[in-house]
Amino acid sequence: MRIIDVHGHWGPWPYHLDGGDVALNVELMDRYGIDLQLVSSAEAVVYDAVAGNAALAEVLIDEPRLYGYAVVNPNRLDRSADDLRDCLSTGRFLGAKIHTTYPGVPVGSPLMAAAFDMLDEVGVPLLLHTWGADVALLPGMLEKRPRLKVIAGHAGGDAWREAAKAAASCDRLYLEHCRTVTDYGRIAYAREAGVPIEQFLFGTDSTLIDPCISLGVIRDAGFTPRELQRVLELNAAELFGL
Repeated sequence: MRIIDVHGHWGPWPYHLDGGDVALNVELMDRYGIDLQLVSSAEAVVYDAVAGNAALAEVLIDEPRLYGYAVVNPNRLDRSADDLRDCLSTGRFLGAKIHTTYPGVPVGSPLMAAAFDMLDEVGVPLLLHTWGADVALLPGMLEKRPRLKVIAGHAGGDAWREAAKAAASCDRLYLEHCRTVTDYGRIAYAREAGVPIEQFLFGTDSTLIDPCISLGVIRDAGFTPRELQRVLELNAAELFGL
């Protein structure tokens, strides 16, 4: 069984952290048996999407175990749309990433709606930073955009109950539970809410967070061996064509 991490990062963060080089990504992957990792550029997330995506593209050339998310900034959507298509043309980017906090674009905003329209047209999965009750808006947004599939990064954060109910009502909304606070029972709640096993994904937030936290949450969730393979490998492989 492979392990595919759908929520990683490359590059230094503007915090008191030592890491940032691609060697750290690989070191942590080797330590925990992670075979493949989908990453976004920290620079692209927090500062300059286009420049950060370009820097990541150079890294991906020499590291076959990493694949990229092209960060989309809804505030500069035309430029981001062109950049996304350029990144996808390399074959090393498999999806898009949108952070809601850094660009100041909430899930329910007109800017996010326009970004969703663009991504529905392009037809690639979106990893969306979700933190708060507005994660409940996603099923309605996806209903209008039939090609778009969204990974709820952090599974709503502190609104994991709302995220579970949203995913249970929409088969194109996936839950990925990485965060620093482990909140025992999140995955059990989502399963009881009716989220199919096919809509759970494994992510770590590495290198910002050590992967051992998310691995512990997944391994303590009571999955059967077959379900565990779905969550750690097969769901991501099918979603991203790996």
